[in-house]
Amino acid sequence: MALSSDGRRLYVANTPDNRVEVFDVSGAKPVPLESIPVGLEPVAVGLLNDRQLWVVNHLSDSVSVVDLSASPARVVNTLLVGDEPRDIVFAGPGNRWAFITAAHRGQNVKFDPQLSTPGVGRADVWVFNTGAPGTALGGTPVSVLNMFGDTLRALARNADGTRVYAAVFNSGNKTTVLEGSPLGGELDKAGPSSAADGSHQPNTGLIVQKNAKGDWVDSGDPKSNTPPKIWNDRVKLNLPDNDVFVIDAGSHEPRVVDKLSGVGTTLFNLAVNPRSGKVYVSHQEALNLMRFEGPGTRSSTVRGHFAESRISVIDGSTVLPRHLNKHITSYSQAVGTAAEKAAALATPLEMAISPDGETLYLVAMGSNKLARFSTAQIEADSFTPSPSSHVTVTGGAPTGVVLDASRGRAYVTTRYDNGVSVVDTNALRETAHVRMFNPEPHDVVTGRRFLYDAALTSSRGDSSCAGCHVFGDMDHLAWDLGNPDAVKVGSPNAYSPRVPEILRKPTFHPMKGPMTTQSLRGLAGNGPMHWRGDRTGASSGATLEERAFKDFNVAFTSLLGHHDLLSDAEMTSFARFALKLTYPPSPVLNLDNSLTPVQAKGEAVYNTVVSAGISTCNNCHVLDPAKGRFGTSGLMTIEGPRVDEDFKIPHLRNMYEKVGMFSRNHPRARATGDQIRGFGYENAGAQGSVSSFLDTLVFIQLTARQRSEVEQFVLAFPSDLNPVVGQQLTVTPANGAQADVQSRLQLLVQRAQVTTPRPECELVAKGVIAQRMRGWVMAKGQGANPNFVSDKKGESGISLEALLAQGRRASTPLTFTCVPPGNGTRIGIDRDTNGVLDGDVAPG
Repeated sequence: MALSSDGRRLYVANTPDNRVEVFDVSGAKPVPLESIPVGLEPVAVGLLNDRQLWVVNHLSDSVSVVDLSASPARVVNTLLVGDEPRDIVFAGPGNRWAFITAAHRGQNVKFDPQLSTPGVGRADVWVFNTGAPGTALGGTPVSVLNMFGDTLRALARNADGTRVYAAVFNSGNKTTVLEGSPLGGELDKAGPSSAADGSHQPNTGLIVQKNAKGDWVDSGDPKSNTPPKIWNDRVKLNLPDNDVFVIDAGSHEPRVVDKLSGVGTTLFNLAVNPRSGKVYVSHQEALNLMRFEGPGTRSSTVRGHFAESRISVIDGSTVLPRHLNKHITSYSQAVGTAAEKAAALATPLEMAISPDGETLYLVAMGSNKLARFSTAQIEADSFTPSPSSHVTVTGGAPTGVVLDASRGRAYVTTRYDNGVSVVDTNALRETAHVRMFNPEPHDVVTGRRFLYDAALTSSRGDSSCAGCHVFGDMDHLAWDLGNPDAVKVGSPNAYSPRVPEILRKPTFHPMKGPMTTQSLRGLAGNGPMHWRGDRTGASSGATLEERAFKDFNVAFTSLLGHHDLLSDAEMTSFARFALKLTYPPSPVLNLDNSLTPVQAKGEAVYNTVVSAGISTCNNCHVLDPAKGRFGTSGLMTIEGPRVDEDFKIPHLRNMYEKVGMFSRNHPRARATGDQIRGFGYENAGAQGSVSSFLDTLVFIQLTARQRSEVEQFVLAFPSDLNPVVGQQLTVTPANGAQADVQSRLQLLVQRAQVTTPRPECELVAKGVIAQRMRGWVMAKGQGANPNFVSDKKGESGISLEALLAQGRRASTPLTFTCVPPGNGTRIGIDRDTNGVLDGDVAPG
């Protein structure tokens, strides 16, 4: 959100509806004034001044520059940036610079992201001159600052705008995995070494962490008082753990001047104290070094205590972590207490600090609360967690907060109902609440809380499934969540028919070893779940995938520390929410779905070369977008002689997200130096790259060149949404004749006409004509010169040329966006297609 300088206008990103909602907040309750169409999934807004708003569009890889001085407000420029931008801040002399975080990849970058090259930072900050962002397609950045870390999320600036701070989202915690394989023999792990039925543990990897002394250690075995063991000789990489970067914004051209480590594992947001200049980071600290889930009768366990919600204070070069739930003392018990839950905070997101620097406000998404802290007490770690310092917001799942200190107000966005709450910061109570229009399906709206709500799903109120499946995705870590108190069970899963029956393993061992967190995206239609497919679908449900997801119910007691399982109705709601989650478009594949020459060679190898005399890559990792197959047949397979367990064939849609390790931690591997992440590919994250994974016995037929070619194809693997979805451009009177603008517009038109093997997108246009916000959607099936249907009843369709001519005559920009198939009418011309909830903002 952003608040105007006089405190009378509130601008709110309506993420699911691709708009910014404008409210009059001069009275007691926000009153909707205007709804501004922007890009897909707006996630951050920044007021350059009261005349101009910049909006970061996560799915569109763009920034919408909105003119607020006109009525109605309208997008006047669209800046194109790297993949999945997340935040924006203005700084420098007179707010000269706009800083935007993005991943170091994407079709709009003008550089090679070098996804297969070690030593390249995966974190970018795009810098634009706010007075002259450029008229070329997508604008002209002053620079793109690259940093040696994973993708950035949050930004913040100091009071005078001379320093900007950028936080790595999944920054890690100096953990990595030792490879358990015949190459190095079975690892000498701390006990127990067998399950409750006496069966010996499989030969799997081991998670280790670099401690303060610089040694790589395991967790030991607290049950038997076995101390941690040092594994320095097995670790071949170094993890500098760069968490927060410092940018000098006061110089002639912004530059990175410092970096800090040891801040946290998953960094959500930043805030800078306007008086002291100290930086506050809201984050989670993962405890993935500790082994096992379950009751912990025979072993250690992370049940009820696998991630801590924290604020870290950065004072110069000193990092001071503060556990927000330090009042919880029952972690050794099966369940917590009601008093602990009442004072708990989970998933700490955005913060806001009072102008005097004395008070910090924090939204806790997993607790449905806005919390108030004394900054002095946070810094001294002298605060006492208490529900009296919290206010529960009625909409649930708060994600953002902005202060109006002069009137003693905080505005809080709520994700469960897509609303805004008004909080009296003196009395600490909610005084008003409004909801925005939300086009999301019923299953998504009702099932979301089971992912995030820690008060609902854990006995201590401090943990939820989102602790690892961050925002429905993953935390980029591995966890050893085996259970030595359990026993082996049979596997009913079907195998790829090319796997000889004699080689198949008929059981699942409960001590499964380290496994990287898997995303909740893209589960529909892909069979049993988990790396080993050990969520087999024994529960009731409409589809195999729904049944398999409901089998995860046991995690609420064995991992989250809840006192009981969820009801069947609750798990059904959760499953149907999760099965709606999809992957974003590939940021590597060309926008027209074409392959580069190297990728095309990789595709040919993928489809034709038979590995281990059994099958091609595509026989197991099936690619058939028309049937919803993106790298998996949904069946089981064996993993060769070096792996003790059988696994479900995984999909390949998110391989580009795992770049940054380039190492293998086993005795025969060479040292590789600094790496961005400690986990890479395959189930345990032990392989540093796709090429490394292919350099094993199973793929002995592949040459080094073929491995590299297949890697390039896999990194560009197609996804649920085609790469053009979300892409935008704004055609203005100044740039309409430019060749780059015309070329991009024709590309969007062409991709919107594609219907086979599946529709790629629908093209919509937005602009202000005759002082009214207008919308159009391109009609389907009309050949090379399709018409655009308008939002005005009874108005005839017009050609693209006629639509552009309207914009020129009105001297107004027109913004074109490729939207997901089936959404063109709703986004382009009829917002109310799916119905309006009571109390929603009226359609604009």
